[in-house]
This record gives sequence, C-alpha cells and structure tokens, in this order.
Amino acid sequence: MVTIHQLLGRIAYFHTLFIEPALTSSELPRADEPCCNHKDTAGFGQPDVGAVLASTAWPVLDEIATTVGAHLLLCPEFDHWCCAVCRVAAAGAAIAHAWMVTEHCAYGLPLPADPLVRACRTTAATRLALVFTQQHGASCGGLVQAEAPDAGLLPDSSDLPLTGELLALWQDPLAATRSPVVSWLNHCTDLNDIHRVLQQGGTTK
Repeated sequence: MVTIHQLLGRIAYFHTLFIEPALTSSELPRADEPCCNHKDTAGFGQPDVGAVLASTAWPVLDEIATTVGAHLLLCPEFDHWCCAVCRVAAAGAAIAHAWMVTEHCAYGLPLPADPLVRACRTTAATRLALVFTQQHGASCGGLVQAEAPDAGLLPDSSDLPLTGELLALWQDPLAATRSPVVSWLNHCTDLNDIHRVLQQGGTTK
C-alpha cells in the first residue's frame, strides 16, 4: 500500500509541477464506450466508484485526468455507479496520452504517431488497472490482461522521461525492490530543466 501511494503521489507531483502548466487544450473530455457496469443491463456487476474508488487514494487519478481535456474518454454516464476498474483505466490512458504529447511539444519533437499513442494509452491503462485490481480484489471484463501488441514502441526515460518513468514504475510496482520515487527528475523544476538534461545526455546521473 505504501508503494502504491508513493506512485500515485508521483503521478500527482509530476502532473502538477511539469505537465499541467504546459497544457494548452481547452477541450472537454469526450464520451466513449460505456463502462462495464453501464454495459451490464442485468445490474451493476463490477465494483463501483462509489463503493471502492472514493474510499482510497485512487481518486487522484480522476482529479488529474479531468485536467487533460479531450485525452480523457469517459463513460457516457460518468457517475458513482461506474466500474471503478474502467475508471482507473480511462484515467491512466488519458494521463499517459497528455504527458506524451506535452513532452513531445516541450522537447521540440514531432507529435507522436498514432501507433505510439495507442501503445502508451493501452499500456498505462492496463498497468494501473491491474495494480488496482490486485490491491482491491476487483475484476473487470473489459480489462486487457496482456501488453499492447505494439508495446515495443513505448518510450523509455531517455526519450520521454516523465512518460517513460510513469510506464516503467507501474509495470510491476508490487515486486519492486528499489525506491520507486528517486530519480534525477527530482532535481528538475520544469520541462525546460528536463529538456536541458536530455540535451546534455545526463539522464543516468
């Protein structure tokens, strides 16, 4: 639980310090496919947001995801009966997408191609949602258990430090033996700092 709280805090810290000040989109989140609970006409079968998500540290993902505009794809109902696992997955996908685009713009890179966007969204959604299900004994019929077919496209910390670390830290956080929140990024104060370190090739220091 301590590790998970550290990693959720890490997402909040990165987003508040680095990403949110650089976000320029004023678009609102978009409606997507219904979550598991709202697809299920027989009743609410999965743990719902009201019963599970709201009583944990996980709502921070919801709070962050609502700031990233159209990168967030919501259940059309978007209420406290939504499947909590679907909600975590949607937030994870949106955060990874927004971070990746923001980093590309900040470092003067071309905008990411669709396969990279899909790989980052799917991988972030899957990794965060799997940890959530492990912690709470939850399940979700819509959760993809395997890595995305194009996971080999994923950036690492030497390309996109924030997005790369996000994906790496959530790959198997419960088996981690190192401190999950100690890196050279702790010494940076904005995206310009990160870009300068990348240009100097100092990401391993």
